[in-house]
Amino acid sequence: MERFAKELRRWRSSRRVSQLELANRAGTTQRHLSFMEQGRSHPGRGIVVRLAESLELSLRERNGLLLAAGYAPLFPEPGLDDAMLKPVREALDDILDGHLPYPAVVVRPYGELVAANAAFAVLTEGVAEELLRPPVNVLRVALHPRGMALRVLNLADWGRHIVESLRSEALRLLTTLTSFATAVDVTLAELKLEAFLPADAATADHLRSRHG
Repeated sequence: MERFAKELRRWRSSRRVSQLELANRAGTTQRHLSFMEQGRSHPGRGIVVRLAESLELSLRERNGLLLAAGYAPLFPEPGLDDAMLKPVREALDDILDGHLPYPAVVVRPYGELVAANAAFAVLTEGVAEELLRPPVNVLRVALHPRGMALRVLNLADWGRHIVESLRSEALRLLTTLTSFATAVDVTLAELKLEAFLPADAATADHLRSRHG
């Protein structure tokens, strides 16, 4: 139980939650939580799940805490090509196409590109060919010297807030992020749909003319 105790202490510390507060959230006692953090008490599967929920861990992180406690993962992680995710893939394709003529992408954690609409090409003009070979990492494309970095006016700010804002010499764009808040498997929970909207009339006209 040493591994679980270590993980539980680490997560509670990183969330800056006291033992008493976490115990109250998870429906247990501070004494029981203290014993678990010391490795003196073997937690049941239910309390591990409640602790993970109370710490607001991601589905992947919840699976990790369960594994650390010696239990099988609770949330499945099907591949994106799995038949059960076909309706989701089709819905995402419809959303991407429906956002035209403006760029939109679907990414996994750490910037792994899953899908993009045709207008995304306007953001990758001039990017080195090797950066656009699968698997494409949109964060690498955005910040690499042979990627979009040379076109970005506020590169330092953009690097710190890359998922919130995007600005380049030619285009001014706003960005929105959509996630699957009620997903019950790791694969969907980790997907993010990022859609860009023009921040001025010139950008809107340029994107519409390219798509048209």
